[in-house]
Amino acid sequence: MNTNFMTHALEIAQKSGKDIPIGAVIVKDNRVVAEFHNEKEKRNDATAHAEILSIVEASKILRQWRLSGCDMYVTLEPCPMCAWAIIQARLDNLYFGAYDNVYGAFSVFPELKAIANSKLNVKGGIMEKECKNILDKYFEDMR
Repeated sequence: MNTNFMTHALEIAQKSGKDIPIGAVIVKDNRVVAEFHNEKEKRNDATAHAEILSIVEASKILRQWRLSGCDMYVTLEPCPMCAWAIIQARLDNLYFGAYDNVYGAFSVFPELKAIANSKLNVKGGIMEKECKNILDKYFEDMR
């Protein structure tokens, strides 16, 4: 685990414009392979979450859908849709910042990994305060 990659994910999140500021970075061999922020509003696409877009990009770059040997850093705990995509992509490690007590797949559905028979390692709370602050500011500004 490298907090520099979470810092990078935070930087990507801040480029999200009108979308909820969530950034995701996929790393292989200690270098960034793919990075995205949410683009649901920009693309008018409910599936355009940072995690999904990063998985698609990494798969193109690495020319394989199995992303074993890769880690993901994301600023917010993934939702169930994204968690399932992460598991299916065979990522080795998931590091996330802020916990999501409403939609967070690993907090709300801790049995998800067992159901999928997944070997994914999950660690939350990485730079949690910084990740939570960017989200809080976004929602304050919307009001």
